[in-house]
Amino acid sequence: MTRTRWISLLGRYGVVVALLLLVLFGWLRYDYFLGFFNISSVLRYNSMFALVALGMCFVIMTGGIDLSVGSTAALGSVVAALFSPQGAWIGLGAGVGAGLCVGLVNAALVTRLKIMPFIATLATMLAASGSALLLADNQSVSVSYDSGFTSIGQDNFFGFPIPAWIALAAYVAGWIILNFTSTGRGVLAVGGNEDATRMMGLPVGRIKFLVYLASGGLAGLAGVILASQFGAGQPIEGVGWELFAIAAVVVGGTLLTGGVGSVGATLAGVLLLGILFNVLNFENGKGWISLSAYWQSVIRGLFLLIVVVLQAKLAARGNAAVRDH
Repeated sequence: MTRTRWISLLGRYGVVVALLLLVLFGWLRYDYFLGFFNISSVLRYNSMFALVALGMCFVIMTGGIDLSVGSTAALGSVVAALFSPQGAWIGLGAGVGAGLCVGLVNAALVTRLKIMPFIATLATMLAASGSALLLADNQSVSVSYDSGFTSIGQDNFFGFPIPAWIALAAYVAGWIILNFTSTGRGVLAVGGNEDATRMMGLPVGRIKFLVYLASGGLAGLAGVILASQFGAGQPIEGVGWELFAIAAVVVGGTLLTGGVGSVGATLAGVLLLGILFNVLNFENGKGWISLSAYWQSVIRGLFLLIVVVLQAKLAARGNAAVRDH
């Protein structure tokens, strides 16, 4: 394999390489790092972020942004908790429905009223957050333990957490849609050049409408998992989730300008950030150093910056080598 090919592959799959190296480091340094309990905990907790990041990935690939995903997840958790006494499926449907409502508003603002995505989703972020606090009366809302609702977030299926299976199913569906459907090709085309896509006769408005609707629905589903996993709807949860989602998407190689993206690499980005947090917790447990939550945020930010810079440099070298070749 030529040097150009190696550079191109590293630029494209740098996040996967970084993920594998981080896992190898954790396995060599910490006892029980690859133990079943730790793996299950990481997958269970990060499944919520994975769902939010998947929706964000599709939105960013169209050249947009969705700042409301964290507040939407909080609203979904509160609504799901309020409806959980009626049954697990009703609570699930209510939480996802709340997310779809926010996504519908975002889609209408962006595609019908032509409001910039940043402004539109900033407005719905504030509205969803306020709605969650009003419905919850500014406090956590306990879920019903008798209806089986908590099994969504706390039980296992074939030995692995149900939330992880839900996230995996969502990513498989997202991968199929992006790579094997006209809608997926349209998403990348819109992000690459919206005017040219419209001139080709593709339904630009419908594609953007669907991605914002899907982003809201996935955030609502993340909220359902949040409520069922922790036993309560959390109206003040979700702060900063949009930043985590954007970080995971960018680390996965999706361009913020749109037109380029990968569902699989986004999942790798979520796992990379989640496992980094897990490694820092293990490091605190060893007692060699004691890192506060603030220092952990600084380290995660620096690590993220290093990965993004290296990936960008490798991608640039790969493109330059291809042109020279």
